[in-house]
Amino acid sequence: MNRTVRILIFALLVSSTLLSAGAAEFLYGNAAAKASSSPTVQDMLLYASQDEYLARGEYAAIMSKFGTARPFSNIIKAEEYHLSLLKNAFTTYKLQFPIDESTRYLLLPATTLEAFKTGVQAEVDNIAMYDKFLASPLLQGTQYTDLKTLFTTLRNASENHLRAFQNQLAKF
Repeated sequence: MNRTVRILIFALLVSSTLLSAGAAEFLYGNAAAKASSSPTVQDMLLYASQDEYLARGEYAAIMSKFGTARPFSNIIKAEEYHLSLLKNAFTTYKLQFPIDESTRYLLLPATTLEAFKTGVQAEVDNIAMYDKFLASPLLQGTQYTDLKTLFTTLRNASENHLRAFQNQLAKF
């Protein structure tokens, strides 16, 4: 192989690696959970906390832009409670609770209608993430009964949040 071909192959390999690394940077919360074929317990806790941070951040940004209104004002309080439950789980498993980096991933909707649609999608994605965790073979035994209960509680809360956003969308 001549030198030019080797340089081109090397450049392609490096750029492919960089693109893959960059793509991983955007995997946060439920997106990271969706991309993970077999998350560990630590992964599940991390993705759950990231997703709860993301929901809290989105709802805070929406209220900052459009004013404090229900259901965002109620649900943001629930997100705080969810984060406290997750923090307790991190403590139980002697893991470092992650810092909130959600602002890097926030997309602010342009209209109130889009804000409610954002809430619906956030809760749909959140529910899917918890369903995936609850179906994991890791949580089927008795060792992680506490996590199964936690993820069920968080999923059920997201189902309530979803209904609240859907009710708001029905008004449009």
